[in-house]
Amino acid sequence: MMNRYMLRTAVLSTLVLSSLQPAFADSLKCGVYLIQEGERRPSGKYEVLKKCGEPASRQGNSWVYERGGTAKIVTFNDSGQVASIRKY
Repeated sequence: MMNRYMLRTAVLSTLVLSSLQPAFADSLKCGVYLIQEGERRPSGKYEVLKKCGEPASRQGNSWVYERGGTAKIVTFNDSGQVASIRKY
């Protein structure tokens, strides 16, 4: 009886956590710095450039950074603040 309850709890917990995963913002790690989307005070272009260095490429408001074998696209809004960070 107890094993069935524990199994059901584990399955429900897994389902709930997996459904929340897309709600978490993505991030870009640059040395000791972490650039995140959805921050209360989002990083601007200057701050990202200062912390992460020159991007591998720039296309308008989208910058591509290559870190640890993965590439991430940092997109800035019209105000120059981080709007999103996505895997490339």
